Amino acid sequence: MPLIRSDDPRILHLPFVPKSANNNPSFHFCGLGLQSAEEEEEGLLYAFRSNSNLNMAVDSGSPVQIVMANDDHTFSLDEEALGALLLRPDVVHKKVVIVSVAGAFRKGKSFLLDFMLRYLRASDHLQPAEIHQGAWLGSDSQTLTGFHWRGGSDRDTTGILLWNEPFFRKLPNGDEVVVLVMDTQGAFDSQSTVKDCATVFALSTMISSVQVYNLSANIQEDDLQHLQLFTEYGRMALSSSAGKPFQKLLFLVRDWSFPYEAAYGLKGGESLLARRLEVSDKQHPELQQLRKHIRSCFEAIHCFLLPHPGLKVATNPQFDGRLSDIEPEFKARLVELMPFVLAPSKLVPKEINGRDLTAGELLEYFKAYIKIYQGDTLPEVKTMLEATAEANNLSAVNAAREFYMEQMEEICGGDQPYLNTQKLEHEHTIVQGKAVQKFQEIPKMGGKEFSVSYLQKLEEDIQAAFESFARHNESKNFFSSFRTPATLFLVIVVLYMVSGILDLVGLVRYGNFFALTMGLVIASVLTWGACRLTGTMREVGQFIDEIASFLWDYILGPLTQEAGHRMATAYPQQMATVAGATNAAKAAYAVNGRQHSTSSTKSR
Repeated sequence: MPLIRSDDPRILHLPFVPKSANNNPSFHFCGLGLQSAEEEEEGLLYAFRSNSNLNMAVDSGSPVQIVMANDDHTFSLDEEALGALLLRPDVVHKKVVIVSVAGAFRKGKSFLLDFMLRYLRASDHLQPAEIHQGAWLGSDSQTLTGFHWRGGSDRDTTGILLWNEPFFRKLPNGDEVVVLVMDTQGAFDSQSTVKDCATVFALSTMISSVQVYNLSANIQEDDLQHLQLFTEYGRMALSSSAGKPFQKLLFLVRDWSFPYEAAYGLKGGESLLARRLEVSDKQHPELQQLRKHIRSCFEAIHCFLLPHPGLKVATNPQFDGRLSDIEPEFKARLVELMPFVLAPSKLVPKEINGRDLTAGELLEYFKAYIKIYQGDTLPEVKTMLEATAEANNLSAVNAAREFYMEQMEEICGGDQPYLNTQKLEHEHTIVQGKAVQKFQEIPKMGGKEFSVSYLQKLEEDIQAAFESFARHNESKNFFSSFRTPATLFLVIVVLYMVSGILDLVGLVRYGNFFALTMGLVIASVLTWGACRLTGTMREVGQFIDEIASFLWDYILGPLTQEAGHRMATAYPQQMATVAGATNAAKAAYAVNGRQHSTSSTKSR
């Protein structure tokens, strides 16, 4: 049997096990694998995997995509894949800890998560002292496996992935929890919209109990702005939750290059975080609000500074994660980072509204959350250009609308007398054209195509304002003010005349009906007057106005117009007849006069 090298990736470093452990069928120990007696005295024994049980302990599990990014920039949940993990009999009723890593694409998120997996696997069988010393890192030649990662500039992860190997831990208070590790699609790549990025970050933050915000080189203002946008997009979906919506946030600054300002690790990170999130009176209110918003979203916020892992990691396309290619300082900080995130005393069970969730309950929340982002209840997330262009166009709409309102106020405002309807419409057309021209002359971002919808909005606003001006102008018309009482008075006169005629012809019963109706109309007039005088019972007064308008528009008005038309037509005819008769009379008189004169002459 050949000797087994200590740096063989198949080898698992375990604490020294007595030789009686050879009775354990899970391991085959080989004395030939020992490098020296000194190593045995130090308590290290090399073992290799001999059956499936050990294989599960060393390299079990695989990444499972639970949220898929679709070509139409929507997201869908693989409920079957997620349920296969969360509904396992040994998982479903346990409290769950979800550790997620999110941030910009190609910044080493999956690379970091694989070290988390290595830590979680190794800490199952290492003593606290060994974990503290970094024994969980393994041998220098061991390759890094787990979530798929690679070098290069193109994105590698899409959607949201969950490692399907649960890690069981007991918290200091005795509660048993299951730890799950989540990888997310990188933000701001060339194939993702801002909404895509916001959705992935918001979903992972809503589901996770620990969100690691993976940053490069520093915590910059745009990093905080993106965090504000993404967390607000998640908080809108959790509008019913009380208190702070999210639990633990860790700013993980990669490739930190200023250790002379803030030392690597947690201590330096907390110092940097305090400076970046500091709120002072000298800051612009927008910057103050940004920092207050971030602190209001998370129950706990921390920061950790990691050095650069080395040029071999960054520039060698053949790099496979071997520790021998990674800078010692980076490895030392990994040894500090992992217990801070994953040690039992640091684990944070997922809770919602103050209650810890089990894995089975988390599945239902996941389903509910994905439906929110598949629907239309949340506003569209916009790029900075879109948001700025929208603000420019809305400002132009407001300026043009105010111009229209000012001009129309001078034409038919409250202090102006009644204006003929046709004249008012003519003035409206002129002022509307000037307002549209003013909108078009204001410099705006986004181009003409972007402004089309805002021009339509301006025209709709102007039309609504004109209708309001027209109603106000109509209220100044003398007849409009007394339209209701005049109409009802005319109805009373008609009813009185009909009732009298019916009484004269002996139809007293029908006459009484019209008289009773006339009394109701008189009561309506008195009620209308009381409503207008006291300002009470406005609904009753409005109802009487509507009845009067109906009677005038569809009965009395048409009858009055028809009568007027007939009178206007008949009057000229009558005048022509009278004129003809007069002329005929004059002619006859003249003839008679001449005849009388002739007769007188003859008689002489």
